[in-house]
Amino acid sequence: MLQQILTITFITGFLAATLRVASPILITALGEMVNERAGIMNLGIEGIMIVGAFTGFSVAFETGSLGLGFLCGGIAGALLGLLMGLASVRYQANQIVAGLGIWILCQGLGSLLNRRVFGLSGTRPEITTLSSIPIPVLSKIPIIGDTFFNQNLIVYLALILVPLFAFFFARMSWGLNIDAVGEQPRAADAAGLGVGRIRTLACTFGGLMAGLGGAYMPLALYGIYTDDLSTGLGWMAIAVVVFGKWRPWGVLGGALIFGAANALQFRLQAMNFPLPYQFLLMLPFLIISRSPSFALTRASCAS
Repeated sequence: MLQQILTITFITGFLAATLRVASPILITALGEMVNERAGIMNLGIEGIMIVGAFTGFSVAFETGSLGLGFLCGGIAGALLGLLMGLASVRYQANQIVAGLGIWILCQGLGSLLNRRVFGLSGTRPEITTLSSIPIPVLSKIPIIGDTFFNQNLIVYLALILVPLFAFFFARMSWGLNIDAVGEQPRAADAAGLGVGRIRTLACTFGGLMAGLGGAYMPLALYGIYTDDLSTGLGWMAIAVVVFGKWRPWGVLGGALIFGAANALQFRLQAMNFPLPYQFLLMLPFLIISRSPSFALTRASCAS
């Protein structure tokens, strides 16, 4: 068993799968990072991912267009993000209660729509997932080539988003305004910034990203939709934001940790490895919970 794990084939497949599985977490976490830097924590993104996954899959199944599926999944997520923004900003609802309410709403809505559209048949409809796009020459490099340069389009775009988000918050006035609204809302309001408008837009954008992250799962990974498809990826995204200290590069690191744990448990299950896969899924939470940023968050909540 150990000899199989140490082979080049296993290592290459594991690293490539890590990026693929980490992508929906990364996409969703980047959107949640924008939310939280604007001062809004959306605990409903797990549910938004479910609705985004169903919407993306059903549209792609009916139309045969994966691109249209991603677009509609993102729009569905944006509408739910807007709902969170209106509840927490316009009507001053408690963010935790509003977020959990959206999560519960989306779980029930996704299950209801799934049964209404596809029925209760044991045979689930399937679609062809997004294909890989190998980059010439670079994809032939041993290990690194298959890991980084033989992925689908969404993986490439997710990785490109990280430096773009870093630049956005460091150099662009819109990013600085989001930080100002999140850190000093009264001072931002006195300076003429529309605090409510910026926070509502941030929630809408966070919902859009969660919807895209949800749509990624049936359209790029599995090719089917089930009610439990998200398997806690939304909660992982929230943990990743805190672990990454609300910075894009830190969020990328956290997403890769969770992606590696998920990819490893899939591959070890296929090899009939004598270890319950739940232990592997626990490891990222144990690692992240010991990070300094989590300790700081716990201390601030306690005070």
